[in-house]
Amino acid sequence: MPLFAAALGATEILTGLIVAVSPFTGVLLKPFFGMLSDRSGRRIWLLISLIIFLVTPFLYQFISTPEALFALRLFHGFATAIFGPVSLAYVAELADENRATRLAIFGMARALAAFGAPLCAGFALTYFKPEKVFVLIGFMSLAAAVPLIILHENNVLAAKKKQSFSFHALASIRLSLQTTGIWLAGFLEFLVFLVAYAVKAFLPFFIMSQEGGTVLQAGIFFSIQEGVHIIFRPIGGRVADKKGYGVALFLGLIMLAVGLATLPLMAELMILSAAIILGFAQAMVLPASVALLAAETQTGHRGAGMGFYGALRNMGKVGGPVITGALLTAFTFSSVFYGYAVLVAFVAIAVRMRLKYPTI
Repeated sequence: MPLFAAALGATEILTGLIVAVSPFTGVLLKPFFGMLSDRSGRRIWLLISLIIFLVTPFLYQFISTPEALFALRLFHGFATAIFGPVSLAYVAELADENRATRLAIFGMARALAAFGAPLCAGFALTYFKPEKVFVLIGFMSLAAAVPLIILHENNVLAAKKKQSFSFHALASIRLSLQTTGIWLAGFLEFLVFLVAYAVKAFLPFFIMSQEGGTVLQAGIFFSIQEGVHIIFRPIGGRVADKKGYGVALFLGLIMLAVGLATLPLMAELMILSAAIILGFAQAMVLPASVALLAAETQTGHRGAGMGFYGALRNMGKVGGPVITGALLTAFTFSSVFYGYAVLVAFVAIAVRMRLKYPTI
């Protein structure tokens, strides 16, 4: 996307807006689409998101200005704003038992896609222009139609259809705002993605500023981190199901704090250790947080709850680089990430005190 925007003559600021507009769309619209899926069913909204995912990539070849690209990215963001909360609500409602493990496996599939996409895109961009790569993406997206065709509706909608739209919307908003589990899970996702995207944005600069630091080291760091996250995510979900969400969240947050504190030490072995620890931390926290949300959200309003949760997560993605960039104008890299480590450790203790689940 940045390459395509630059080829169209976009400035640095406009390029940043073009890249960020899709997750920002989710911040605004995920709760709304989640609520609509509570009322009319998950399957229809998953089909709508699929249609947008299928159609939009073919439109990039007709884009000739940065402003038009921004508008199309805004429209493309509707697909993720729908798919995120609706798919999570669907998976969460399949059954009550082993919910964290099931959500962890679902998240692992999403993480595998995110892990492989940059490599596939880099390979494709060596042979094709960006707009042609989007056409290939459109054809590849057709495969997503197969599972959706055989997907069955697992939500009870009769009671919701008897309510007026405004009454249901107000009830969803009120329950979402009053449910502490939504705010807790959403805040934890916000915190995890804030520090994760801060690391993604600024760790490469820190590594290259050190003696002997290279871009390759940064690439290896992120590959190891994401690889550990993907492999051990189902284990994190299993721990949450067997030992309690509070235990999994506490362990994951403590590991996150340790990983952040290890980052500024820079030695090759320490950087490798930090990547492994941060990957474990994500694998432990993320399945437990979304399972906690599903458990504490009232049946019939899980879509709206997942929407609020997803909005907070997207705020972390957007806010991580922005907040950290502002802090780095006044403090050193080490000071900022030590500060993040202390904050995360404090939150870990607060979460353990808040969630009275069985201990190890």
